[in-house]
Amino acid sequence: MEAWLMLTGIQATQISKLFTVSLVMILSLITASTGAGQNVSIKLISRVDHLVYATPALNRGVEEIEKLLGVRAIAGGRHPGRGTRNALVALGPTAYLEILAPDPEQPPPQQPRPFGLDGLKESKLVAWFVKGRDLEQLRREAVRKGVPLGEVKSGSRQRPDGVNLSWQFTDPWVQLADGIVPFFIDWGDSPHPAHTAAKGAMLISLRAEHSDVRVVRGMLRRLGIDLQVKQGQSPALIAVIEGPRGRVELR
Repeated sequence: MEAWLMLTGIQATQISKLFTVSLVMILSLITASTGAGQNVSIKLISRVDHLVYATPALNRGVEEIEKLLGVRAIAGGRHPGRGTRNALVALGPTAYLEILAPDPEQPPPQQPRPFGLDGLKESKLVAWFVKGRDLEQLRREAVRKGVPLGEVKSGSRQRPDGVNLSWQFTDPWVQLADGIVPFFIDWGDSPHPAHTAAKGAMLISLRAEHSDVRVVRGMLRRLGIDLQVKQGQSPALIAVIEGPRGRVELR
């Protein structure tokens, strides 16, 4: 009987040690996995130039974002010939949220406004831009890999303080995967818009949903973009933003 109890005690000790080792291994794997995920997220966020929040009317969009984040966007400016204007909230030192709307003070543009603004009924995140250099080469490489980014275009606007901004970007009228595949932008020598945008918010993470996950993930992979995409009934960009009202989701 005592021998049986001693054997049972030894077995119990071994089992306990085995359980402890297994638990440590599991926790290590979880920690490593989480750390890797965090590193991917940080890398992605560092590449984000701006998110586009399209709205039927600029004042409406500004009010919605202020209600959600607790930060009131500052007027950015008008886009001559494009029929749009914007307001901005900084999401970091070189990242921002662009609230984009039709400009009622401009004549109707020759082509439809980008991101479906002309028929938009509800405000939503519709696109995102990634920082880039040598966009012509970047686009050629993307097309070679089967990702048909739009041609490189030039844009400009004047800030309320009179400073002129100019940039190059891949054509915003050529949308891939319903806006889940990003556009690319290069501000050249212009000051980055985040510098003068309303402060108080920070982009924490960005992810997406789409019905055709395989195709979308494939295009992102070929572009070297580590955006998490999950199955969803309709396309959606989901940004997690930290602000005065806490951590919130913006779609």
